[in-house]
Amino acid sequence: MDLGLKDKVYVATGATRGLGFAAARELAADGARVLVSGRGKESVAAAVAELDAIGGAGTAHGLAADNADPATAERLIAEATRHFGRLDGVLISVGGPQAGPVATAPEEAWRDAFESVFLGALRLARAAAAALGEGGVIGFVLSGSVRQPIPGLGISNGLRPGLAMAAKSLADELGPRGIRVVGLLPARIDTDRVRELDSLGGDPDAARAQAAATIPLGRYGTPEEFGKVAAFLLSPAASYLTGVMIPVDGGALRPL
Repeated sequence: MDLGLKDKVYVATGATRGLGFAAARELAADGARVLVSGRGKESVAAAVAELDAIGGAGTAHGLAADNADPATAERLIAEATRHFGRLDGVLISVGGPQAGPVATAPEEAWRDAFESVFLGALRLARAAAAALGEGGVIGFVLSGSVRQPIPGLGISNGLRPGLAMAAKSLADELGPRGIRVVGLLPARIDTDRVRELDSLGGDPDAARAQAAATIPLGRYGTPEEFGKVAAFLLSPAASYLTGVMIPVDGGALRPL
């Protein structure tokens, strides 16, 4: 199936590694052009080089930026439009907040996560909404914690559901303009972040085996599997999907 991504332009934040980069790879492989952002200049340059190797020279452009910086949203949208001459969508991904239970997570960690995970994402969505036209799309990389809490990730459990509801509201607000808003709910995808979480108890192999046993497909997902779902949701092929939160979890989430 042709996803209709050729020459479309997307901004992908937090896209120098992990799920953001996996999505950017699939977009580039299907002919889209991507502005990728991350906090480190070297990692941004490396991501751009790899995406250009996949899609050809000029496929990617990069900008070092921190989602928690209030100026980042406007910078990214303006740079994508300036460099590529158009904007068709954004994929908003940020690193996971500090692990730990609600009862003991320090207030500073809550504030920092709120700035990046919640406010940073909201600023990007609003800046994109102002720039996008009919057919545009705003995608949020959220978490399975939107639907059920994840043990040991109290801050994520607190912030992700609220951001998902803001995204749902935004879908209602932007729908009349022909702009879609979608969310992805990854669970155990085999990324550095998930490996780090598996290591917190001291026996990552045992933690991985225990987690995999709760997944109907019996294994962790790959970043490529996540990226393909993200690319589809952002593409014109998903033109009648908005306000949806799509689990990418191998069946792990039990709520409908």
